[in-house]
Amino acid sequence: MATQRVSHEPAYVLHRYDWSESSVILEVFTRHHGRVAIVAKGAKRPSSNFRPVLLPLQPLQLNYGGDAEIRTLKSAEWMGGLVMPTGESLLSGYYVNELLLRLLARDDAHEALFDAYAGVVEVLASDHGVAQAATQAAALRAFELLLLRGVGLLPVLDTETLTLAPLAEDARYALVPEAGLRESAPADASLAGADWLALQEALDDRSPFTATLRCVALLSAGSNAALRSQLRTLLNYHCGVTTLRTRQMMRDLQAL
Repeated sequence: MATQRVSHEPAYVLHRYDWSESSVILEVFTRHHGRVAIVAKGAKRPSSNFRPVLLPLQPLQLNYGGDAEIRTLKSAEWMGGLVMPTGESLLSGYYVNELLLRLLARDDAHEALFDAYAGVVEVLASDHGVAQAATQAAALRAFELLLLRGVGLLPVLDTETLTLAPLAEDARYALVPEAGLRESAPADASLAGADWLALQEALDDRSPFTATLRCVALLSAGSNAALRSQLRTLLNYHCGVTTLRTRQMMRDLQAL
């Protein structure tokens, strides 16, 4: 197999593992090649050019090569423009990274999802405040929807999954693992058909992340809470866990 060389590739670091006394293995999310494992040789040395660059939630441009499962990093450049998120925003970023690590197969390109990831990272890096916290929550819901759709785990949101019947705007529907979108009792965690229809229209927009973020932000507080609950259940189900590690970390910190 010929050695693959990739140049000037937009990327973000999702996670890093110690590989030796001086090197690390990175899980990176690239725009044109999806999730890729790369070894950064010598990255732990104080004199390494990689050391101040290979940070999570920062836009990078990578050059790497190799024909093995783990490629070799040749160079990395920080593309600038974003400050490192802090506090709950940082934990939210780690949460998004955990979702990608659990749900994305390696070497499977998702260019639209990469753009959505860049969008949510930009929101998380923005100034804090009550209004910004609401925007960040909407950005997370938008990304969760786009991730589920990107990996084929989200049904279309304008019809009932089992019957293929169009949604009634004033009826209530819930998103259920293995059952898709189905009619629900008003007391259950559910959204009105009109809300699901609006979300589907936003997902189909030319700028799906921006449109979906805007759509989620316009939902009522009750609908937003119901959407969050249903997406969390669906994501946990497909990740094979009861609680994601980063979510548990958030709970533990809040308990303190």
